[in-house]
Amino acid sequence: MFLRRFQKRKNGKSHVYWALVETYRTAKGPRQRIVSYLGELKESEQSGWAQLSAKLNTTSGDQQKPSRVQQSLFDPLPHDDEVDAKLGSQPVLVDLKGIRLERTRDFGDVWLAWGLWRLLGLDVLLEQEMRHSRATVPWHIVAAILTVARFCEPSSELHIETTWYRRTALEDLLHVSPETVHTDRLYAGLDELLPHKETIEKHLQQRLGQLFDLDYELLLYDVTSTYFEGQCKGNPQAKRGYSRDKRSDCLQVCIALVVTTDGMPLGYEVFAGNRHDSTTVEEIVETMEEKHGKANRIWVMDRGMVSESNLSFVRRREGSYIVGTPKATLRKFEAALVEQKDWSEVEAGVEVKLVRSPDGEETFILARSAERREKEKAIHERFIQRMEEGLQKLQAAMKSGRLHDEATAHRRLGRLQGKNSRAAKAFDVKIERVVDETMQAKASNDPTTNEDAQNKDDQQKPKKKPKKKLPLQITWQRNEQWAEWACLSEGCYLLRSNLNDTDAKTLWKHYIQLTEAEWAFRIAKDELVLRPIWHHKEDRVKAHILVCFLAYAMWKTLSGWMRRSGLGDAPRSLLDELVKIKSGDIVLPVSVNSCSRTVRLRCVTEPDTEQKLLLHRLGITLPKRLGTELMPPQM
Repeated sequence: MFLRRFQKRKNGKSHVYWALVETYRTAKGPRQRIVSYLGELKESEQSGWAQLSAKLNTTSGDQQKPSRVQQSLFDPLPHDDEVDAKLGSQPVLVDLKGIRLERTRDFGDVWLAWGLWRLLGLDVLLEQEMRHSRATVPWHIVAAILTVARFCEPSSELHIETTWYRRTALEDLLHVSPETVHTDRLYAGLDELLPHKETIEKHLQQRLGQLFDLDYELLLYDVTSTYFEGQCKGNPQAKRGYSRDKRSDCLQVCIALVVTTDGMPLGYEVFAGNRHDSTTVEEIVETMEEKHGKANRIWVMDRGMVSESNLSFVRRREGSYIVGTPKATLRKFEAALVEQKDWSEVEAGVEVKLVRSPDGEETFILARSAERREKEKAIHERFIQRMEEGLQKLQAAMKSGRLHDEATAHRRLGRLQGKNSRAAKAFDVKIERVVDETMQAKASNDPTTNEDAQNKDDQQKPKKKPKKKLPLQITWQRNEQWAEWACLSEGCYLLRSNLNDTDAKTLWKHYIQLTEAEWAFRIAKDELVLRPIWHHKEDRVKAHILVCFLAYAMWKTLSGWMRRSGLGDAPRSLLDELVKIKSGDIVLPVSVNSCSRTVRLRCVTEPDTEQKLLLHRLGITLPKRLGTELMPPQM
């Protein structure tokens, strides 16, 4: 802070007025604002106020000038050097007994999130793209609030209004009062943000590419689903389908995501909840090429995307692919699996082998993993055990007479096989009626079995009740052929590619990077709480997903910075540690030339040793002061 001189002419005379001015930072650079108008001051008063402004530029108890040279992840806050020339000797009296701390807020996590938002250039982009309004809170600031909240503490718009925003120091960083942050504005902000989806995706591609030197030639593509709480009658995309969240009872939408090999987001699309994965490939490839240009990209996809029409489509567009294949396709390569030659180890416990297709158009990659083999073996044994237990229960029900209807027995068997599909083919099961020798002899000696006698009796005696059906019997035995194939194929899987000039090791390593796309969905769902979706309108749902996409971009930016700094890859742990850093108002009763005033010094708590180490490794320097308010003179 510093004193600024204003000169005005009044009634033919020149008057000099003074004001206390503070420098602060905005998205467009350093700016200045008037803290308080001081009016006309005597020379002694001028020196006194200059002394006070100098004191407010430092923390309490530390009168040293803050360093202007700092290595930071974000741009440091500005410091005005004009104060030094205005320092006087007039003392500023502070009532030490009246000093108090008020208005504590969560600072560290929101300050980091706001820094990431600016680092990605989203503040400047959205200020330019989003329309301007006369409302107190601009739309680009609303978008920032929604995303920062999703990044720091995922919650509803109502929670942001009533609790979260009032508890954080984001008000001081954005200069937006909590009274103006309400649900109506937040919901409307979602509507205003959605039309800029494509612009945001293009911008993030460029900015993330600059920050992390990304390679966009190899792209990972995957699809997930997320469910709704509610009926969503007004959303045509809300459908029932295959739920990755095990919530088949809820309506859902499908989200198709494209990321780089580092997990950095490139783009996404939202589809109806009953859309099959394989039907999305052509649309995604065309969309990505329209947005980012056509190139000889390599698409990596899992087996759910595979269809012959999709692969032909990629080949026609001169693209390349590495995809998984259904387990059943392994049958065609049984001979290659049996052969022990030409296998090469790509990492501990994993071997691969190339098998050329007869037409030479594609290359198949056989892979077998010792760890995966043990896992699949344990799964098969567990399902076989469950299958046997279920068959034994059916057998007991038949012997006791509780189960005597053949159609019911077959239905129960079908349900059992469906629940244990991995082991259903391991057993040959037969259900039939029991006919033993005793029952056959009894039936032959019974006169009722003779047609003539039976007809005669029918004329003389009332008809007897129909005889009970013969009891059911279930028998089963192990399928040896299935057991042999299971033993051979356990731990094995098959990949296919049209990169015929690439070795098996490289192709395999490209494919296993698909886990980055799977991790992206886990982060979005678990850390950023993408699911469940409480919005019902189609555009609101898409806007909610866009906010999660922006928060994920910030998450991966922080993750990449942490890895570069040797801090691993756990952004949530870092946020949980930084949220302990608070901001608060130090209220100072001061006296300048017998004039009593109250100064609110908005400061940041000193980080502890562990927090200092984290900040140092990240190259982050916390600000020591956020601002100062000068209250009216005390009577």
